[in-house]
Amino acid sequence: MKTVLKLEEAALFILGIVLFAQLDFAWWWFLVLLLLPDVGMLGYLVNTRVGAFTYNLFHYRAIAVGLLIFGYIYGQELVLLSGVMLFSHIAFDRMLGYGLKYPDNFKNTHLGTIGKN
Repeated sequence: MKTVLKLEEAALFILGIVLFAQLDFAWWWFLVLLLLPDVGMLGYLVNTRVGAFTYNLFHYRAIAVGLLIFGYIYGQELVLLSGVMLFSHIAFDRMLGYGLKYPDNFKNTHLGTIGKN
């Protein structure tokens, strides 16, 4: 089942690339912005509870979809770009096995333990 979930996330990542291609931005922006949502990890400098909250805030797919919808409806290209990049980043992370964090430990995610075979 884990392989099927990774394939699904890979398909969503490809969708993110296709959505980005519809925008009027140079491709280097995609590469630069792809890892930007990981700024949410800075909360771990405070403690694991704050870290999990800030990390998850930057990794909830519903926020990405909300930005996409808002940006599309109101013609806000930067909001649309934010949604596309957040959506793409989340798919990329989950494709690699990084899920939403539990407050007890960075490695404890909704997809299982990071690094566990």
